[in-house]
Amino acid sequence: MTDPNANAIQPSELDQLPDRDPEETAEWQASLDAVAEAAGPHRAAYLMRRTLERAEGAGVALPKLLETDYVNTIPTAAEPEVPGDPEMEARITAWNRWNAAAMVTRGSKYGVGGHIATFASAAWLYETGFNHFFKGKEADGSGDQLYIQGHASPGIYARAFLDGRLTEKHLDNFRQEAGGDGLPSYPHPRRLPWLWEFPTVSMGLGPLSAIYQARFNRYLTNRGIKDVSASHVWAFLGDGEMDEPESTAALALAAREQLDNLTFVINCNLQRLDGPVRANFKIVQELEAQFRGAGWNVIKTLWGSAWDELFALDTTGALVRRLREVPDAQVQTYQTRDAAYIREDFFGKDPALAEMAKLLGDDKILDLFHFSRGGHEPRKVYAAYKAAVEFKGAPTVILAQTVKGHTLGEGFASKNANHQMKKLTVDEFKAMRDRLGLPIKDSDFVDGVVPYGHPGADSPEVRYLQERRAALGGPAPARRTHPLPALPAPAEKAFTAFDKGSGSQNVATTMAFVRLVKDLVRDKETGKRWVPIVPDEARTFGMESLFPSLGIYSPKGQTYEPVDRDQLMYYKEAKNGQILNEGITEAGSMADFIAASTSYATHGEAMIPFYIFYSMFGWQRTADQMWQLGDQLGRGFLVGATAGRTTLTGEGLQHADGHSPVIAATNPAALTYDPAFAYEIAVIVREGLRRMYGEAKPGEDQNVFYYLTVYNEPLPQPAKPQGPGIDEGIVKGLYRFNTAESAGVTVPANAPRIQLLGSGTAIHWALTAQKLLAEEWGVAADVWSATSWTELRRDAMEADAALLRGEDRVPYVRQALQGAEGPVLAVSDYMRQVPDQIAQWVEQDWSSLGADGFGLSDTREAARRHFGVDAESIVVAALAQLARRGEVKATAVKEAREKYGL
Repeated sequence: MTDPNANAIQPSELDQLPDRDPEETAEWQASLDAVAEAAGPHRAAYLMRRTLERAEGAGVALPKLLETDYVNTIPTAAEPEVPGDPEMEARITAWNRWNAAAMVTRGSKYGVGGHIATFASAAWLYETGFNHFFKGKEADGSGDQLYIQGHASPGIYARAFLDGRLTEKHLDNFRQEAGGDGLPSYPHPRRLPWLWEFPTVSMGLGPLSAIYQARFNRYLTNRGIKDVSASHVWAFLGDGEMDEPESTAALALAAREQLDNLTFVINCNLQRLDGPVRANFKIVQELEAQFRGAGWNVIKTLWGSAWDELFALDTTGALVRRLREVPDAQVQTYQTRDAAYIREDFFGKDPALAEMAKLLGDDKILDLFHFSRGGHEPRKVYAAYKAAVEFKGAPTVILAQTVKGHTLGEGFASKNANHQMKKLTVDEFKAMRDRLGLPIKDSDFVDGVVPYGHPGADSPEVRYLQERRAALGGPAPARRTHPLPALPAPAEKAFTAFDKGSGSQNVATTMAFVRLVKDLVRDKETGKRWVPIVPDEARTFGMESLFPSLGIYSPKGQTYEPVDRDQLMYYKEAKNGQILNEGITEAGSMADFIAASTSYATHGEAMIPFYIFYSMFGWQRTADQMWQLGDQLGRGFLVGATAGRTTLTGEGLQHADGHSPVIAATNPAALTYDPAFAYEIAVIVREGLRRMYGEAKPGEDQNVFYYLTVYNEPLPQPAKPQGPGIDEGIVKGLYRFNTAESAGVTVPANAPRIQLLGSGTAIHWALTAQKLLAEEWGVAADVWSATSWTELRRDAMEADAALLRGEDRVPYVRQALQGAEGPVLAVSDYMRQVPDQIAQWVEQDWSSLGADGFGLSDTREAARRHFGVDAESIVVAALAQLARRGEVKATAVKEAREKYGL
């Protein structure tokens, strides 16, 4: 038979390094051949792995091993003693296990759901950290940052109950928040702002955010804002969660920047929500290779102490080989089968293992495969955590193997359906009580209701718990909103720079925003608190002038001479650089923004992030992170640049944003603005700084963020209109920019009148249409700038809600348009749904134009004609409205269409 690989290129043929001693090389190769022939390929592989490990430890430059054996990284002999009182910690953990299960079971009668099995598997992963590692905020105001796995929240609530931070009433209101004193299902800071810091249950966002939080901690320290070098970021994740692309999207960043202030703890219970994570493979080995390849320190904590004796008996390596080859789904099956099955299927595959099994009783075999996992033993977990925090030069991931549903009984442990199982029976609780050794009597189960358990506020368990937390800096997790002084308002000069307009100079609103920020970052009081964030295309947005003045943050500074060093706006990186230029990653940039925007709570340092991006690639791509931002109570400015469906010439369908304000409108924390003019941007930013960072008005929510759409179309910037109410109108969302008379166009007396509402760049088409309507059709048009359709809608909805409370309140949009003659025609560079948000509250006849459908590549003029939003299309639409009212001849509409070639 012909060998199919006979003509394949061999690895040695690709090695172009000269061999200075071929004879020595041949001797090494012959030695390997001899071992393989005499002792078998397994022994040869073993020797090669040990040799490579020795070389790596000695600093020999070789490719790293991506996988190690399926055993614990830290040998038993190297495990440190666990300080404190292990028996006391076991009792505390038992109470927390009980109350977590009781809380979800009691709530199940209301049908609100909940998850039991995840915390049951991870209890010691959390308890070991709470007792020995996780620093609280009472020392330096920062402490450690804990990203708790969302489905484990009942266990965190149970610990807070034991600690006295929650009551039985709180636990009974788990997932019942409408009354005002319930507990949210998962970590939601907006719903429980004194406890939770980081929302994590939208899977994948927790690990991504944790990496950028650790990086932002370094940024704060290196820039001299606050030394948070003592803070450590802990991210608790599920092995199934690691399938989310966001979970591993920034592993290389963490390794590249040597974020040894970061530890991932991945609970490898081998189960996702519906079944095995890697049924036919091994998720631990896959993750190890992925993290090692990215440059992380990897610690595997797989087997409990019951396995130590077995590994000592494994003189041939048969046990280690068998553990490597058994797929995860079969390991899960072992956890549910009897000793006879395990003897035959696991040990019976190898004669050496069969002999080993003869030394093991059935109870020992069941203990090994049903219970004994590294993630269930505090000594093993403590050793991993201690090694992680002491490791320098790279982030660490701990792969801790557990059993999903551990201690809950045979009905739960390792069952595929246990994620959907919401309760235990009374008999199952009694069995669990006996298993955990808790002093709960049968008589405590009244009318079949499972009791909560508590040893007493002055019990040894509670005193021990509180003493451990006091030694570590106070309760955890905990969110603190520090009593920060309001940031001083920047000098007014920065905001009034465009009040007189741009004269003959054409200025795009994108450039107007950048100019404003350039002035604001120079402010002596608040300038250093700005955090400019951009995903690579800073030059597209005209931000290259900030490079040499602010510097691009890099923990290594600049180790090279930039190619444009002799130019005025050269590329400058610095260890204390202010700009976060992330490369092509909107998700990473949003994670940056979230970390910076919540620094006021996480670290007690208010920062002012602005993140500027292609508007099409912001909300559409990372809207889930915007929701996370709102949940985490973040503050700052999101700027959708190159906005609009017809403004970005030539780029085409996937660049043409016609809907980001629609998506933004769905986020209750987002204040969405579509400013038309430079002076409007200044007013909005000034108001945003006051609201988020200054003195809040009574009843005003400071935990908001702003979304501004800005355009890349250079146009003349008009002077700010004079008169009362302009700033108020800009902030509230609508003001009259001009009337037909003030615009200087000539209209006959008693001319029919129409109100043109435009936002963003569309107002320029409305202004042209205003002139055409007057000069060619004898129609008077007033032009209004609608800076925020969304804020107008929210104000109107609040007025409706007030009416239900018996308060008579008129929506602002109705007040602003009161007395305005004629119908209303609204237009924007977005789909019609954007202006149509306010239609039901406008008393005048309403119609709208918009750029619905997919974008396309062409000139601005051709694209606007295609979508029917250019000035001529506005004229025809206006005439159609007036014709329906009998205010112009019906033939005027047809004449206009023909005149303009529509």
